Order: sequence, then C-alpha cells, then structure tokens
Amino acid sequence: MAESAVDDWLALMLAPGIGSRTCSQMVEAFGHALAWREQNDRTLRDFGLSAAQIRGLREPDREALQRCRRWLEDDRHHLVTLDDAFYPPLLKDIADPPPALFVAGQPDCLLKPQLAIVGSRNASPGGLDHARSFAATLAGTGLVITSGLAAGVDAAAHQACLDAGGSTVAVAGTGLDRVYPARHRELAHRIRAQGALISLFPPGTEPRPGNFPVRNRIISGMSLGTLVVEAGLRSGSLITARLASEQGREVFAIPGSVHNPLARGCHRLIRDGATLVETAEDVAVELRPLAGQLAQALTALLEDNRTGHLDTGARTPHIQLDPDYERLLEAVGYDPTPVDEIIRRSQLTAAAVSSMLLMLELEGHVAAHAGGRYSRTHQGP
Repeated sequence: MAESAVDDWLALMLAPGIGSRTCSQMVEAFGHALAWREQNDRTLRDFGLSAAQIRGLREPDREALQRCRRWLEDDRHHLVTLDDAFYPPLLKDIADPPPALFVAGQPDCLLKPQLAIVGSRNASPGGLDHARSFAATLAGTGLVITSGLAAGVDAAAHQACLDAGGSTVAVAGTGLDRVYPARHRELAHRIRAQGALISLFPPGTEPRPGNFPVRNRIISGMSLGTLVVEAGLRSGSLITARLASEQGREVFAIPGSVHNPLARGCHRLIRDGATLVETAEDVAVELRPLAGQLAQALTALLEDNRTGHLDTGARTPHIQLDPDYERLLEAVGYDPTPVDEIIRRSQLTAAAVSSMLLMLELEGHVAAHAGGRYSRTHQGP
C-alpha cells in the first residue's frame, strides 16, 4: 500500500468521533471509506461531520500519526484495511465493520476459521481446565482460537492453543504498543510469533473501560462461533455471546454446577438458546459444515488473480484438476515449510496461498504446524 494511502487510512482512524458506523455511512454515501478525500468541506458538513472531525481528517494529529508510522516500520506490524486481502472475511459481513485493524504477527491467521473462547477473569480451577482442554483439542482440528488476552479463561485458551502447536488471535483493548494486563507480556510475544495480535485502537491507546465492549464485538465478528466456558451473570463474556448471536454466529456454553456462581451465565445462555456442549468434539461437529462454507467463500478472494473456473460443488475433483493447486502442493513439500517460503516457491499471491492452503487442509492434503508452517500429507490429490 502506498504511504499516502496508509496516511489516509490512519487519518480516518485517528479523527475524533469517527467510528465504524460513520465509516459505513461514508461507504454508502460516497462509495468508499476514503472518498472523503475528494469531497469539499461543505459536502462533508452536509454529510454530518463536525468541523473538528473534518479538521481531524484534513490535518490528523501529527504526534499520533508519527506514532502509528513508527509502529508500522516493523516488518511484523501491519495495517489491514477493508480493501486488504487479509481482512477477516466474516468480520466484513457484520454491520458496520471497522475500516482497518492494526495487526502484529501473521495476518494470514485472520483468513482461517476461528473459534472465540471467552469466560471469567476469575475462573475456577475447573473452568481453566475446560478452557485449556477445549482450546488444545480444537486447535488440533485446524481452528484458530480467538480471545481477548484477559486474565482467566482468555489467557488459558491462548496458552493451551500455543502449547498444542496451533494458531491463536488476541484482540486487544489497547494500542498494540502496550500489553494489558502487563503480566501477559510474554504470552503476547508468543501469540505474535505463532498467531496475531490485533486492535482497532492506534498505538498509544491506553486501556479504558469503554474499549473492551468494542473489542468483544470484533472477537465475535471474526469467529464462526463463540464458546463461553465460565461466566457470572454480569460477565463481559455474556456481551460477547450476545453480539455473536446478533451477528448470526453460533454460541456454545459449558454447563456447570448449580452451586457455582460462575456457571450461572452459561446456564442463562443455554436457556436462551445457546448450544450446550460437554466436549470439544461437540463444538467441532457443529462448526465443521460452517468451516467448509467459509473455505468456499474464501475462494472468492482468488477471483482477481485467477481464471475463475472454480467448481465449488465438487471440491476434491476441483483440486485434482486445478494446476494452481498442484503447483502449491509442490511448493509445500513434505517438510514443515513457512508460508512466506511457500509463496516464494509457488509464485502465487499471499491471499491465494492462504485460501488454497485452507482448502487443502480441510481436504486432508496438507497439515498445519506450529509457527504458521505447512507440510504435505501422504494423501495426494
């Protein structure tokens, strides 16, 4: 992305009082989130922007802009915009998706099927065990485990996923130049190496109570479903579950003892229609067809780069006949290989490789390994 375009996206994110809803309205009114550049001030006032908001777009805070630019100088840091091939496809489908995300780590994780695992910050030992067990098992099925880096269930799910060799995504309620809570600094480093940290908030943003409900909307919006492990009746996890339901996503809840106050939130969710689950396999069975649908939807990302002869009705024959898939499999080989090396060998685009690897993994032709690496299985197309 050109530096001028990056600055325009940053200006949009830094402008006071301009959030996801206003950006969606801009897209509807002008055709694109950055179309404000071509509008005069009077048009923007008629649209509904205040003088301070227009000034923020035209003359973004210099210190904040420089802070963002410095953060993006790191090769592991990315600004993933609505126009970017790595923008999470399910997140794009929610009402008023955020115009851009700050991402530290491996942005290709955002294209894979995700399951949100959330729960109490003060979880019981049994609740933490459930979070670890479900996260490790489901990571082994190829799901990316997504959570909020908070204490308790969130941290347990992230850590178990990493220990199992899976990929995990943490959605922060701060800028990514800081870690909250601070004691999760080492965990955040592991997530960046084996997954991704993402935030709506620019570098320099400190933790504020209002940031976290907004963060929860992103956790549920990126995911096929949300699993609530343990939650009291006033838990923020219930907000995430409600948002998931409103976004048309699956909600799962683990039942607990009637004597455990941290089980009451899960029991309420089950009474309200959430799926009761007792094992990780229960979740996997429910999500498997949805993950397949997502894989099919992701092939649309290839249309600008390929011939468009995809046959979504017969996936295995399609893979057998498609020369791009054959070329990709040759690039993967039988030893665990980083995605960057697969892209270099295959000479396919990053978006194409991410989508095609997902299809091949679901069909059992490749296996995912720790650190975002892939190897070819003995099953061939």
